[in-house]
Amino acid sequence: MFSSPTDTPLIRRYDREGGKHVHDHAQVLFGIDGVLYVEVEGHSAWVDATCGLVIPAGAAHTYCAARSALVLVLDEMTGCATQRMRRFALPHNWRQAGLEIDSLTDTLVAASTVKVRRRIDLDALAQRIDADLSHPWTVAELAAACCLSPQRLRARFALAVGLSPLAFVRARRLNRAEQLLRRGLSLDAVACQVGYGSDSALSVALRRERNSGARELRTRRAFASI
Repeated sequence: MFSSPTDTPLIRRYDREGGKHVHDHAQVLFGIDGVLYVEVEGHSAWVDATCGLVIPAGAAHTYCAARSALVLVLDEMTGCATQRMRRFALPHNWRQAGLEIDSLTDTLVAASTVKVRRRIDLDALAQRIDADLSHPWTVAELAAACCLSPQRLRARFALAVGLSPLAFVRARRLNRAEQLLRRGLSLDAVACQVGYGSDSALSVALRRERNSGARELRTRRAFASI
């Protein structure tokens, strides 16, 4: 059995370092966005969108988020599933079941334990891509940057963000393209900066992926400046 007297789960945003502390109850952390680093009784762990963590009652722990991390925290947990520290895998669609205690309980009990593995630093990878958006990125290059094989990178991306590595790159390019177009840059100039071979290719991508175009983006900029 596994139970909590808490009526509703609590989503918390961590953006700093927390001092060592102890609870007389267990906590269960479900990663939502970003990365939260946790040390439990001298053992290092981390939580992100692919995994959760059980912190047993009475276990001294600290946490640190280099950047903002969003985590769903269940307090005052009891039961055999919370008696030892454990990182567990989160199914890709776990949030679609809602945030009720019963569904979260089922997710925890059924989840497999996550083995120690190399973590993808998505923030660092995004910064690397953003620094050279015009580069013709390949999956092999992205995998090498993460010290993973292309196959493992694809699998980790599917779990962490629900996208392929190249779809992640495309999203970064279109994000930058929208920003530059709102500033009034021409479509062909933006296409060159973000790695599209022509203004027509960028225009098609914006229509297909974002349902927007250069004219609409410039119009929004004009209205914003009024």
